[in-house]
Amino acid sequence: MSTLFRGGTVATNLPRLPLTDALAVHDGRVVALGQEAHDWSSQWDEVIDLSGRCLVPGFRDGHAHPLAAGIEMTSLQLLSAGTVEEVVAAVAAWASAHPDAEWIVGAGHSTAILSNGIGDAAWLDAMVPDRPVALTSNDHHTMWVNSAALRAAGIEATTVDPEGGVIVRRGDGTPYGTLFEFGAIDLMHAVMPAVSAVERAAGIGPCLGELARHGIVWVQDALVSADLLDTYLAAASDGVLSCRFNLAFRAEPGGWRRQVDEFAEWRSQLAATSAADGRLTARTVKFFADGVIEAGTGFLLEPYTDAPHTCGLPNWSPGELAEAVRCFDAAGFQIHIHAIGDGGVRMALDAVEHARRLNGTTDRRAVIAHTQLVHPDDLPRFAALGVIANFEPLWSQLDPLMIERTIPRLGPQRSALQYQIGTLVRSGAPVSFGSDWPVSSVSPLAGMSVAVTRTTSSGEPAGGWTPDERVPLLQAISAYTAGTAHQAFDDRDRGTLAPGAWADLVVLAADLIAIDGDEARDVAVDQTLLDGVTVYRAR
Repeated sequence: MSTLFRGGTVATNLPRLPLTDALAVHDGRVVALGQEAHDWSSQWDEVIDLSGRCLVPGFRDGHAHPLAAGIEMTSLQLLSAGTVEEVVAAVAAWASAHPDAEWIVGAGHSTAILSNGIGDAAWLDAMVPDRPVALTSNDHHTMWVNSAALRAAGIEATTVDPEGGVIVRRGDGTPYGTLFEFGAIDLMHAVMPAVSAVERAAGIGPCLGELARHGIVWVQDALVSADLLDTYLAAASDGVLSCRFNLAFRAEPGGWRRQVDEFAEWRSQLAATSAADGRLTARTVKFFADGVIEAGTGFLLEPYTDAPHTCGLPNWSPGELAEAVRCFDAAGFQIHIHAIGDGGVRMALDAVEHARRLNGTTDRRAVIAHTQLVHPDDLPRFAALGVIANFEPLWSQLDPLMIERTIPRLGPQRSALQYQIGTLVRSGAPVSFGSDWPVSSVSPLAGMSVAVTRTTSSGEPAGGWTPDERVPLLQAISAYTAGTAHQAFDDRDRGTLAPGAWADLVVLAADLIAIDGDEARDVAVDQTLLDGVTVYRAR
């Protein structure tokens, strides 16, 4: 099968030829560019006239939770709720429509609508007093529950805060109805109904549909349990995967030693499954160094501005994290560490450095995900250690969450050091982009727009927030393509449009190169191709 794309702009990610006007594909691989593409064959199976549109390498998401997002799409979603009243009304409507549901479980509300991110159980009790309600915030680091849920989990005034979690309390010690971080949230998960195999399988279709619609051909699923692994394996066996996935298993503080062999067994199980067909790998282990700044659980080197008694909540001691990273690294796993605060980032860098010192210099491509706040002393360490700085660029804007929750917690000086994308790119550090979907939009074009402009959708502030951290458009495209291909160990023949590369392609509805960066968010995907085969075409 031979296809010629012509009549538009082709962005290649190649230094010698960053832009051209034509591309030829044969048997799933790029074979020629520019005039050579026109001349490559006198007989084409298909000629696609770009008509002034843009062709780019397939987008790749360096940090997301796609199957979890697909499952959430089939349940109570609260993404559009802009007030507490709207959340409560949506919960009441769902409860009324599902009278036989044992629990009311929802996800997606922004913590920005809650004072200090704290939801009161009484607000939910007013609508659903007789059944447990559990609502996971859009950042997945907070859960808001009603009184029935607290009773079901046995959480009361005498319940001690678990390790790695906080039970928010009233003045008399009784639980308020909000749980911060996984240590506390897991108390609720222990009594909530588990997501069934049928519900997990039902999430695959919506997940794949959204990824293809946004031009995404590879995703790092950053948190996979045994149950989700089974769902992915079943989908691969059924031959329905229209995207490639690498799966990351979560290392648990205190329990990670037994997980080294367990995760290696899971990895072998997947590798032995021929149905995966190269579209499913499991070579990564995920660590949570800390929480999030908005909940006061991101780990800072200096105390919070609005809470000078605390530096946050590290999930690991520095020594235990370093040794766990070393052991998983020695077992051949890629390391992927969630680190938000500058203390969390430093602890993560120290752990990778420890592994490198004891395990030797290898092509490990460790990832620090989110990289929200980095102390200036630690910026050069990314390039020196070869650590990939994974950013969710959509977050690097002055949206309500940033203005109302984040900046007051950090103060102006530290706030100006958030999401130092431009600085790390200029330092020579490897950089990749992602979405953290369903925490935020999966759209690479929306994230790209913010990376280039550092403004909101309304163009604020003029000139961009911390404008030195903006990156050029071609660099933003590269971070979503070549940068994530490097993260995936796929950069030998993916992530660029070099002759010989696999034809993972996205046809955009407009010439992205010719428009302003803030208009990128409005550009649609017309066609997505995986190995030269169309997996999505807009009507």
